[in-house]
Amino acid sequence: MADPKNEDFLDDIADAEAEELAAQLADDLEGADAPGSDAQLEAVMAERDQYKDRFMRSLADAENLRKRADKERRDAERYGGSKLARDMLPVYDNMKRALDAATDEQREASAALIEGVELTLRELQNVFSRHGIEVISPQVGDRFDPQMHQAMFEAPVPGTKAGEIIQVAAEGFLLHDRLLRPAQVGVSSMPAS
Repeated sequence: MADPKNEDFLDDIADAEAEELAAQLADDLEGADAPGSDAQLEAVMAERDQYKDRFMRSLADAENLRKRADKERRDAERYGGSKLARDMLPVYDNMKRALDAATDEQREASAALIEGVELTLRELQNVFSRHGIEVISPQVGDRFDPQMHQAMFEAPVPGTKAGEIIQVAAEGFLLHDRLLRPAQVGVSSMPAS
């Protein structure tokens, strides 16, 4: 929405210009008792109104163009890095898998290596959060949300309800409010009893 003060200012300018034009025409036509002077005045007033209308439409178009450009600029700032962010997601996944796959014996034998991977993963998460990337981490038992989750498979698992998440294959990611990648999950298809 345009600034009300700015709109009032523009209306005042248009009104002042219209009054000035009308005054000039009245001065020019004053004393002219020629037949049709009223018709000429009306024609000039109609032309003035037409110009005023075109002027106001042009101002509105310029304001709409400015707003659209501002929105596109903000979107470019917020979402411009989405391609790079999508390309970084497999790095996150692989580092997380590497840490999950390490056994206790491997953790003891290669403590420094495991700590380095953990620190690198933590730094990657910090970079993600600085740039508005949030991790979607559904839990087993959560309700399947088609807006945030992608069903990789369905299976009838006893003790679950249809539509519950039974396995999380990969976490999902949001870039501000846009979905970068849905969380990949398995969903229960247990029929209602």
